[in-house]
Amino acid sequence: MHLALPAGMPVAVSDSALVGYYPSASADQVGGVRAAVGHLLQLGHRTVHHITGPADSQSALIRSAAWASCLEEAGREVPEAIPGDWDAAAGYAAGRKLAADPEVTAVFCANDEVAIGLIRSLHEQGRRVPEDVSVVGFDGLELGEYCFPPLTTIRQDFHRAGVEMVNLVLEQVASGVQDGSRRIVIPTELVVRGSTAPPAH
Repeated sequence: MHLALPAGMPVAVSDSALVGYYPSASADQVGGVRAAVGHLLQLGHRTVHHITGPADSQSALIRSAAWASCLEEAGREVPEAIPGDWDAAAGYAAGRKLAADPEVTAVFCANDEVAIGLIRSLHEQGRRVPEDVSVVGFDGLELGEYCFPPLTTIRQDFHRAGVEMVNLVLEQVASGVQDGSRRIVIPTELVVRGSTAPPAH
């Protein structure tokens, strides 16, 4: 989808392919993925599998690239990523494949909804979370705290992103200047809950 905007119109973007073209306020995607993968490796998992987001999403592409880079830097095998989407159905479908492989002990999911779908799928196929497979999501949705087991995730500060984008637009209104290199990177936070544990073997 292409969007034509009037020249000079005050604009701010977040987690978009347009970062670098317009002022932006985005989560530290790479830092968040590093925290997720690092957490699983520190628990003792040999490697970490990944269910991706949609192929046309900039955020999903960044998360997948950071996942692979983390494993390579740690000298670990980089498994083939499983194509997914942003919804729980994608995680549920991917779980059918992952549950069949006893070597899978840790999975980093593109977002929390995918992780929740994966957990149900693993449960239905007799793979326990976290005893057999540890699962980490991304976003920090409230729902993750109330699924079973409670989901370990990377929390984004969506409220701050909104505030920062409004401020970027107001800056442009006041100055009349649009600086595409203006980038605000918002820290993410690893929230450890019940869906991760050391591997059983």
